[in-house]
Amino acid sequence: MRARPWPFSLVLMLGVGLAAPAAAQTAPAVPDPKDPARIAPATPEKKSDSSAPAPVQPAGRQKILDELYERLAKASDPAEARGIAGAIERVWMRSGSDTADLVMERVTQTMRKRDWKLATELLDRLVEIEPQWAEAWSKRASVRFFADDLTGAMEDLAFVLHIEPRHYSALIGMGTILERHERNAAALRVYRRVLEINPSIEPIRRKVEKLTLEVDGRDI
Repeated sequence: MRARPWPFSLVLMLGVGLAAPAAAQTAPAVPDPKDPARIAPATPEKKSDSSAPAPVQPAGRQKILDELYERLAKASDPAEARGIAGAIERVWMRSGSDTADLVMERVTQTMRKRDWKLATELLDRLVEIEPQWAEAWSKRASVRFFADDLTGAMEDLAFVLHIEPRHYSALIGMGTILERHERNAAALRVYRRVLEINPSIEPIRRKVEKLTLEVDGRDI
């Protein structure tokens, strides 16, 4: 399947979580597709032009994530950083609904089998019943990426970051797609944000070094 071309306005939605404070919860405006100068996230397909709903996170979950992200940014030992990142990712995987979590387990199984059609069907349902669960959008972005639907993947990744601006895996996904389309300056911006959140990801640090030389023409 050939990837559909995706508009440059999707690149500009990378303002999500890149400049705002890490814990900001204010819903950004929905972009005007005719105005690529605006930096804002894409909303899910078939939405109106009204502003996207503000993300809603249970207070306890948000507190746990805030503390873990703070520890991750300061971690100096690689093993410690991996442990903290693992704890963050376990929080991401919990929706607060036992039913939704069971569906996500099945999604994980279907993704291992590379059954993108069934995984998409399950995730379409998940984002309907748990629209504030960032990981449901993130997993659907992964499925769309592997199914060569880069436009759909970018749209879902933008919504992940609308809900959880510090979701470094979503940012890495965006950077990967941008690199594939030779949008190296935008990819560099995203990868730098990844390292602000999780400085321990050495492959991303190497990408930043490489892209800095290409984009800026100088060593960092």
